[in-house]
Amino acid sequence: MRTNQKWKESINEKLFFMNTLHDPPGNGIYSAKNSIKPVNFYCSAPGAKTVQLAGAFNHWHPILMNQREDGWWFIQMWLPHGHHQYRFLVDGEPTLDLHATGTARDERDEPVSLIAVS
Repeated sequence: MRTNQKWKESINEKLFFMNTLHDPPGNGIYSAKNSIKPVNFYCSAPGAKTVQLAGAFNHWHPILMNQREDGWWFIQMWLPHGHHQYRFLVDGEPTLDLHATGTARDERDEPVSLIAVS
């Protein structure tokens, strides 16, 4: 089929072309350091009234977690690549995550849980 209209690429096609063909290897645009991933946090505290998550990733401002029917508390956070310090606050009491990647000490020398995101 012939047409007199000249094909014109959309802005999305231009961006796709630019990012796929002109992205020099090793520049890090698509490296793990520049990605964020969903991370699920679970805390078993069936008798608790509230459980909050506080970490370096949210400037230690506690975020309320959601209680599930089985007694576990849950929240999903989007975190960048790296190691992140955090703790649970179970009815206001700092609590370490027993399923964490590891433990460390924060700037006040208090124990915190560690999670690795890659």
